[in-house]
Amino acid sequence: MKRFSGVAVVLGALGLALAFALWWIPSSDFIFTPDEAKPLAGKVTVEGARPGGTGDVYYVDVFVRRIRLLERLLPFTRPDGSTVVDEDVLLPPGTSDAQRDRQNVADMRRSEQVASVVALRALGYDVRATPRGVLVSSVAGDVPAAKVLDPGDVIVGIDGTPVKTPTELRAEIGRRKPGDEVRLAVRRGSRSREVRVRTVPSPADPTRPVIGIQVDQDASIELPIDVDIDLGDVGGPSAGLPFALEIARMLGRDVTDGCRIAATGELALDGTVLPIGGIQQKTYGAREADVDFFLVPAGENATDARRYADGLRVVPVESFQQAFRFLTTKNLKC
Repeated sequence: MKRFSGVAVVLGALGLALAFALWWIPSSDFIFTPDEAKPLAGKVTVEGARPGGTGDVYYVDVFVRRIRLLERLLPFTRPDGSTVVDEDVLLPPGTSDAQRDRQNVADMRRSEQVASVVALRALGYDVRATPRGVLVSSVAGDVPAAKVLDPGDVIVGIDGTPVKTPTELRAEIGRRKPGDEVRLAVRRGSRSREVRVRTVPSPADPTRPVIGIQVDQDASIELPIDVDIDLGDVGGPSAGLPFALEIARMLGRDVTDGCRIAATGELALDGTVLPIGGIQQKTYGAREADVDFFLVPAGENATDARRYADGLRVVPVESFQQAFRFLTTKNLKC
């Protein structure tokens, strides 16, 4: 009996050691996990600020890391609300973790600038923002465009038609069919060139053509007042909407009505709210912070957010202007 007991102890210890090792050994793919929504108060500084009303604007973020082998083997060890993402989705072939991190920082800086433009224009400020083209922020590794486009390229035309905004590019691509070839005029640094790419079916709608890139706005921006936003090591473009709302709040507009307002969504220069990733995790994060309302991009993002809302009031918005009207013209009843 003692001998059997000793063997059991040894096997148990070995099992714990194996589990511990598997917990710390990373896999090749990634996992998205929720992060509790946080208020922007103190993180956005605006020249001449005079904050309006009570309540707070919250931003939501997602933890992104390599999934551990134990989590890969035993799904119940993963955090609630997490999603496993293939490495190729986040890191196209030839892209390193460090390059991805740098791209996220650059995306955040552009998000801050665009949010400042959108908010200040809505408040009547004279803002100079001149679109210069469509910035390629990432390229899927399994599409024809991956052979000729790189992050940092700026698309300025398609089949001879000038394009200066992501909306214009999407409209031109939408006139084609999956499998059609298009000519893109591209600016790379100080050089211009023309490349040919073939469209592919959208994963969400096989009848809709895409070229498999994530894009942002390249623009020359001059703000009439200083705006500074500091979220530390948080990156990516999806906090544009809460940034713009907080800038409006800092300049005297009551966009909270005493409530806790969480928001997510990338902004275009015209105020359009663009879809974002990680909506499941961000909805969990908004719930964890016990916010009163969660503003999200209309469409698929809103549908998914409602799926995970569990009583959280989800508000779909198509533009900053729509979000601003909703928050400033209604009794929110927190």
